[in-house]
This record gives sequence, structure tokens and C-alpha cells, in this order.
Amino acid sequence: VQLQASGGGLVEAGGSLRLSCAASGSIVSINFMGWYRQAPGKQRELVANISSGANTNWADSVKGRFAISRDNAKNTMYLQMNNLKPEDTGVYSCNALIVTSPIIRLPRRFWGQGTLVTVSS
Repeated sequence: VQLQASGGGLVEAGGSLRLSCAASGSIVSINFMGWYRQAPGKQRELVANISSGANTNWADSVKGRFAISRDNAKNTMYLQMNNLKPEDTGVYSCNALIVTSPIIRLPRRFWGQGTLVTVSS
């Protein structure tokens, strides 16, 4: 199983970006999917996650500015980031709890590579 994140880039404060995270490989089902970010010199933190039933959890710092969604048919998750601020700068990584065996059916955690988001002031 692989997670491929994309959509990062350089944007001015107040701008928008849309990140995507596509899962591929031997997938039976995907439970939670989430976005994490790590700013320079800081620990990685949860940005948002979403369950298979579209229940979400958010970091307080992004509530009202970011939106998370997923397309279960495409095994893809999105993060729409609006009104970006310089403090949103960081490497954004996606992860997912994925069931890969139809027999065992225990989810495993997978991480994608990061995509860099840089917000200039």
C-alpha cells in the first residue's frame, strides 16, 4: 500500500491550496485518513482527520479555514486550505488506517511522503 500526497507549493498569505492524498495497492477498506504537518523546529501535529463515515476532527488553529473530504471510491482524501497564514507553513503528510487483508481485517497505519506548503507574508 502506498499513499501519495500532492498539491503543496508556495502561496501568499490569504491564498489557497488544495492537497490530495491517494491510496493505492492492496486495499480492502480505509478507516481514518488524516493530515499532519510539521513546521520547522516543531513537532508534527494533527491538522485534521476524517473517518469512513465522514466524521472529522480538527486542530483549533485551522477550524473555519480548512476543509477535509474524501472520495471513498477513489481512495483519496483532500484538504482544501483557505486564508492561509505564514504559521501554516510546514511539511504536510497524510496517513491512513487501512485494512489490507479480507481475512484478518485488522487495520494498519500507513504514511505518505510529505508535501511542502510555504506561506509567505
